Amino acid sequence: MSFSLYKRKEGEEQPYWPFGPFKIRLPLIHYRWEWIEFFQALILFVVSLAMIPLLEKYLGLPYEIALAYVFVCGIGFMLPAFLGVPMVPGWITPAIPVVLLYLSQFEPGPEAIQALVALQLLVAAIFLLLGITKLSSRIVRNVPSSIKAGILLGAGVAALMGELEIGGRITNTPIALGLGSLLCFYMLFSISFLKLRQTNQIARILGKFGMVPAMVFAIGIGMLVREYPLPDIEFGITIPAFKEMWGYLPFMVGFPTADMFIKAIPTAIIAYIIAFGDIIVGTVLVHTASAEARPDEKVDTGADRIHLVTGLRNVIHSLFAPYPGLAGPIWTAVTATVADRYRQGRQAMDSITSGSGTFWVAGFLALFILPLVSFFKPFLPIGLSLTLVVTGYLCIITAFKQVETPAELGVAGTMAVVLAMHGAAWGLGVGIVLHIILERRLSLIPDKPDVEPAKN
Repeated sequence: MSFSLYKRKEGEEQPYWPFGPFKIRLPLIHYRWEWIEFFQALILFVVSLAMIPLLEKYLGLPYEIALAYVFVCGIGFMLPAFLGVPMVPGWITPAIPVVLLYLSQFEPGPEAIQALVALQLLVAAIFLLLGITKLSSRIVRNVPSSIKAGILLGAGVAALMGELEIGGRITNTPIALGLGSLLCFYMLFSISFLKLRQTNQIARILGKFGMVPAMVFAIGIGMLVREYPLPDIEFGITIPAFKEMWGYLPFMVGFPTADMFIKAIPTAIIAYIIAFGDIIVGTVLVHTASAEARPDEKVDTGADRIHLVTGLRNVIHSLFAPYPGLAGPIWTAVTATVADRYRQGRQAMDSITSGSGTFWVAGFLALFILPLVSFFKPFLPIGLSLTLVVTGYLCIITAFKQVETPAELGVAGTMAVVLAMHGAAWGLGVGIVLHIILERRLSLIPDKPDVEPAKN
């Protein structure tokens, strides 16, 4: 299966079928199958299953319905590579804690589903509008640095608070998740492990799999110390409960009211600003790998196309699987892993599209493998917790890179605490007010012109 019908000429763009603003590419026709990404996806697909506990808790869905939602998400994950986006898509992960604060205002069930539909439709509208008008860069560039930092810092603090609070996942299973988080931090962010990868072959191989080793380790420890039960493995093919899922969609529970759309506006704005940062990160990752190591392929990232595809995915979710993770432009950890292998040359990975495309096609196929799905069922909190802990850490680092002055830091820090404790509306409101009164030069009395000292 390591072939494709169309072949790319040296230095040209990967073949595609043009379709309006999109570039349609199909596996084995326009790009080859990459086995490394295939095997990674057979484990990392569990992260997509990790959304199930949130769907059960905040939307009141039964497990079978939540699993059917994940299948819809899997279809959405395959769309970017199909439509010409070279990055591995994911959720708007840093926004998840903010979305959960928003959803906590509503009763699980039809009301929460309607509220999430309102939010996701607004997010879709923002992406589609800015993708069509090409105004995204200009708008986000004008958001003050302190408010960007406050959003990221608030999301990071909320993510860590949710995991560490009494009754949170880490406090309930401290050994498995505590040790798993430490190993994850060490392998992803440690200076010593980075040096070890340069000299040790085993470390170099483990490093290519991102969060997978830490996840497998946490699962093993969790079973060993009995913080998690042994899985009840079932055999066969997973059959999504699409028929029953219909009763939990807006067509049956009702569409959101105008009041819900108004309440969702601050959270939608925050989610977009975070996602735009992800687009920048993904573009840099892909362009850097291409420019430095792969002159054989011309890569078109296309920010407007990314906006349109992400908006389309959020529309699909809104109507057929409202999702607390929302539909985001990039899964940063996996995109970085794919880009790292892409650097090794055409023999290692024919095209950046072949790596990113194979990953989520394989991840979607894995959902049908019932032994895999049933094995990971007891350990879904591990995948979700490690994802949120890593996200929280990255958000905090990125937030501090945004600020340059004590005033900006003070605005960002105060805004972050309010956002993490009281939600997006209060956080944004406090951030804007503080920015105006602390960072803007406001005076009812015009400045006196400087007077030069008298010359003798």
